[in-house]
Amino acid sequence: MDNGAGMFLTLALGFAAAVVFTRIEIPILKKKQFGQFIREEGPRSHMAKQGTPTMGGVAIYGAVIVAALAGALIMGQKAGDMGVIILSGALFGLIGFLDDYIKVAEKHNLGLRAWQKLVLQILFSVLLAFYVMRFTDLGTDVWIPFLNRDVDFGAFYVPFIVFVMVAMTNSVNLNDGLDGLCSGCTAIISLFFVAAALHFGSRVSAVYLLALAGACLGFLVWNHHPARIFMGDTGSMALGAGLTAAVVMTKAELLIPIAGFVYVMESGSVIIQVVSFQTRGKRVFRMSPIHHHFEMGGMKETNVVFMFWGIAAVCCAAAFGIMMIG
Repeated sequence: MDNGAGMFLTLALGFAAAVVFTRIEIPILKKKQFGQFIREEGPRSHMAKQGTPTMGGVAIYGAVIVAALAGALIMGQKAGDMGVIILSGALFGLIGFLDDYIKVAEKHNLGLRAWQKLVLQILFSVLLAFYVMRFTDLGTDVWIPFLNRDVDFGAFYVPFIVFVMVAMTNSVNLNDGLDGLCSGCTAIISLFFVAAALHFGSRVSAVYLLALAGACLGFLVWNHHPARIFMGDTGSMALGAGLTAAVVMTKAELLIPIAGFVYVMESGSVIIQVVSFQTRGKRVFRMSPIHHHFEMGGMKETNVVFMFWGIAAVCCAAAFGIMMIG
């Protein structure tokens, strides 16, 4: 099978597996009463979502694993590197799973403590950084946009990867707040990084990212407004970590804030809101993350989602241009 057909099959398999797995998971979650708890201070329209099944990330990442492994087999890619990327997403997804489970089991909107999640995220990020340094040909180099050359980060490589992994994962988590928002944005951004992975010669990352994009699109069948299931922290953390790990394997980490600018907007709005309120006693946004700011201002939820998808697409186009010119 040629590369084009194999890549299309990987994307299609991720889509189909996510559609089927999510369809199977929805009644199971309903039976176990694993429903979402909605913040009382949020938009009033969201109260209707109370009890919607959550933890759909189990189905999403199950589809990613199936499609990525099948794609790697079809395309003849290295099992070791693919396994590490999959494991990175799975470990962060496990953190999200524990967080979600505590929320649904104890019937409130609080899960693991922030420091517990942070410690585990740092630990798993360090393991990824050491794997890249010791067991791949990438070493401690990072590709620098505009300069179009690799720079050796040396001793700063591990803290750099930890920052990228933790920041990205939590930013994707913040993006998951409206029906179809995170799954749609992540599909778009993953498809851009497929092109980036191929540009930098990392077919393993390209195959994984195709599986990820396909799974997000398949989940979107059930997650579009009005959502029949939410991905929960299980999904958003697995998606963020898996996407980032695949990009780390391409040395294109510095394209993340450009292509993934919607994630930067989400986390940046939270930081600005917290700092402003603690220092001035005033809020900059009606509500953070910023997608809620637009919603609280009267914009329909679906329009906010479409706007963010559009921003993601434009930013990916800009990142593609920067990548091609160096």
